[in-house]
Amino acid sequence: MSSNSRLSRQKISTTVAPRTLEYLEGLIAGGEAQNLAEALDRAIERLVVHENRERLATATEVYFENMSDTEAAEERRLEAALSQSPEGADLDQ
Repeated sequence: MSSNSRLSRQKISTTVAPRTLEYLEGLIAGGEAQNLAEALDRAIERLVVHENRERLATATEVYFENMSDTEAAEERRLEAALSQSPEGADLDQ
């Protein structure tokens, strides 16, 4: 961690459930974080990604439920074109 990132961090003091501490220590043991602060950052990053994907899934469901017949036909046309693409789509990009 660089000194600049260390200076921009906020100090907190809290207690966590034993299961949470075990998870964070597992991130450290697995080499995904160097210390508890990094492990907590990593866990929260994962949570944010998960919440964003859930929000996108809900918005997508609402979109498809409310589309017109014309919009549905266009979606099917785009789906057919994409399925014939040799590269496909990387949805995590």
